[in-house]
Amino acid sequence: MILLDFVFYTFLVVVCIQVSYFILVFGKFSSLKEKIEPNNNLPVSVLICAKNEAENLKTFLPSIVNQDYPNFQIVLINDASYDNTLEVMEEYANNYNHVKVVNVENNEKFWANKKYALTLGIKVAKHNFLLFTDADCHPVSKNWISEMSAGFNNNKTIVLGYGAYSKIKNSFLNKLIRFETFLTALQYVSFAKIGMPYMGVGRNLAYKKEEFFKANGFMNHMNIRSGDDDLFINQIATQYNTEICLTKDSFTESVPKTKFKDWINQKRRHITTANHYKTEHKYILALFYVSQLLFWILSITLIATLFKWKVVVCFIIIRFTTQFTIYIKASNKLDEKDLIPFIPILELFLIGTQLSIFISNIISKPKHWK
Repeated sequence: MILLDFVFYTFLVVVCIQVSYFILVFGKFSSLKEKIEPNNNLPVSVLICAKNEAENLKTFLPSIVNQDYPNFQIVLINDASYDNTLEVMEEYANNYNHVKVVNVENNEKFWANKKYALTLGIKVAKHNFLLFTDADCHPVSKNWISEMSAGFNNNKTIVLGYGAYSKIKNSFLNKLIRFETFLTALQYVSFAKIGMPYMGVGRNLAYKKEEFFKANGFMNHMNIRSGDDDLFINQIATQYNTEICLTKDSFTESVPKTKFKDWINQKRRHITTANHYKTEHKYILALFYVSQLLFWILSITLIATLFKWKVVVCFIIIRFTTQFTIYIKASNKLDEKDLIPFIPILELFLIGTQLSIFISNIISKPKHWK
């Protein structure tokens, strides 16, 4: 009985922590302004780093080159591809005056390092305002550059956008991928809103070139293969220089993984990178995850034993009601409303997957961009 008392009171504390995150942190998401007045006067360089992405470039580059924006350059960075990625890039450069190709060959010191390739591309970019996306991404509208660049002003030198994944019908894996992406966005946007920006995603991210050189580029974490987006933003972002752009026209959409194993390998790299975040960021993210894990474990334990079950059920209802209220508002902004009915099962499955990935990363190192 003493053990169940401990479990019960721990459960109450965990629910309070979860509800606090939902209301005090994620609740800030609902107060975000969805509309920022566009400023088409800023010259922008769009950077895309690609490695063996010939087919994706053929599919998605038209949505980039045909953006409705008066003054932009596209920098295509071929990162030592061994397919015909370079040929596709050069064809676009021949057909469009605003396309520049940077061909990067493997360097013995920076072998297979995407950050090295990106650094060369950033140096070539002729404009101070840089907008990043991936080769397997496409903007959802012709106003992508206009919307994202509108976040820049005299104080705001970083703009965090949303990079969604395309929907695949009748696919649980697709829902899981999009739920993880939705939750990640909810976290990094909400923490940025309360003055603690800690990451961005390279599928849709903008910052000034001067910020890159002021921070000495990626040199502080060049030895870490991943993290050209989240680790760099973790290093340079503050409550004063970071803006958020969540207008529908500012979204990008990417091709999701269709095999569970491929997605797991991708997540293993991302979780490894998170280990290098600033200490305070690791603590607040770890607390949320641990409280999620404990909520499910303790809830199931107390319900199974019927220990003070009426109080337990009340707190479970409070937790889920708060969560659904916040998530519904966020899903409306991010156009992920179809995920809402599946939240409990997706959350439970994601928690288990993340735990298994964490254990796997302790046992062996994940593979990186190569």
